[in-house]
Amino acid sequence: MSSPVLEVRGLKKHFPARRRLLGGTATWVKAVDGVDFAIHAGETLGLIGESGCGKTTTSKLILLQETPTAGTISFDGRDIASLEGPDLMAYRRAVQVVFQDPFSSLSPRMRVGDIIGEPLEIHTDLPRAAIGERVGKVLELVGLAPDVAPLFPHEFSGGQRQRIAIARALATDTRLIVLDEPVSALDVSVRAQIINQLEALQRTLGVSYLFIGHDLATVAHISHRIAVMYLGQIVESAQSDALCARPMHPYTKALFAASLPSHPDDPQPERTVAGEVPSALDLPSGCRFHPRCPAAMPICSQVAPTLRRRDGDGEVACHLYD
Repeated sequence: MSSPVLEVRGLKKHFPARRRLLGGTATWVKAVDGVDFAIHAGETLGLIGESGCGKTTTSKLILLQETPTAGTISFDGRDIASLEGPDLMAYRRAVQVVFQDPFSSLSPRMRVGDIIGEPLEIHTDLPRAAIGERVGKVLELVGLAPDVAPLFPHEFSGGQRQRIAIARALATDTRLIVLDEPVSALDVSVRAQIINQLEALQRTLGVSYLFIGHDLATVAHISHRIAVMYLGQIVESAQSDALCARPMHPYTKALFAASLPSHPDDPQPERTVAGEVPSALDLPSGCRFHPRCPAAMPICSQVAPTLRRRDGDGEVACHLYD
């Protein structure tokens, strides 16, 4: 297999929550605490987990909106922490983001053509005519007519606004797009259209995606591989088909159990876990999932499990498989 476009190794981000007086130690929120994954060209990695598990913080680290506490993020084999000047600008051109709410992510005072053309004005020296031509091309790529460029975002539906956001992300010949809950704010029928559009763009352009989501059906449909996060760590990862057919970690099973069945006559999955996600200020000892795990054993509260090979594909961190 070719080298990954993006590779994350040992990634950590700890936020100081409060500092104790008289020289005491600080209290830290371990939002991301030792995460490894890689994304290859033309591949989609789905990242799933409950709110607060560290998915969005991971995306912010990739987008250079936060600085890692430890670990590395490599793009085309280069640590992005070492990038400066033209190399840093090239990375910003190559890695873009599409947010959850297309209305709030698009300036209501700017016309569509200016919204999409702004990254080109910042990152390139193209003349205005060439920028206008590029704007028309990316609008056609996302299924919109070039003549909508003079309109404002409020003149479009939610699905059309998300297409505009995708067009903006593609304007600079992007290689990786971070999709942060890109369809959760849309109607169900529109979600399918946007997902189909993203898949078509991937086939045409070879762009890679990091798809962050809660809807397991959507994530499973678009992703080639899925990584499951819990309290800042990846607890299981595998090819999408293998993970959906046989989730192994109790937390992954709980996520599937909490989702709706694909057919009313399908057998009920294993019961979901009880309780809330523990505070990141006071993480459980051993396995972080053990206070909520229906299969917890004495060792689970004492020793943190490490990722090991799943049967057939991927990795899982659980003492059930030691």
